[in-house]
Amino acid sequence: MAFEISNLYEQLVTELITTRYTEAEGLDQEVLEDIACVALNHLPARYYHHRVDLVYYLDGEERAKMARQVDEAVGAAHQFVMEHRNR
Repeated sequence: MAFEISNLYEQLVTELITTRYTEAEGLDQEVLEDIACVALNHLPARYYHHRVDLVYYLDGEERAKMARQVDEAVGAAHQFVMEHRNR
């Protein structure tokens, strides 16, 4: 049996990374995925079954808090990956 569940933070992290960083900066897919993994390891999991569920369970303040957490985690992950990239 396969479950169709998703982690909201995965979606938020990948959306931010794809809008913030471009290949023009020399960041290929593998580096972007490393940034995503490091960021996600520093964020809690927030699973949902249907995306519409989030409309009912998240208020504006909680969404803003999650956006700040993702922004901070992705920034720190980018810095970490770039510092350790050639080791």
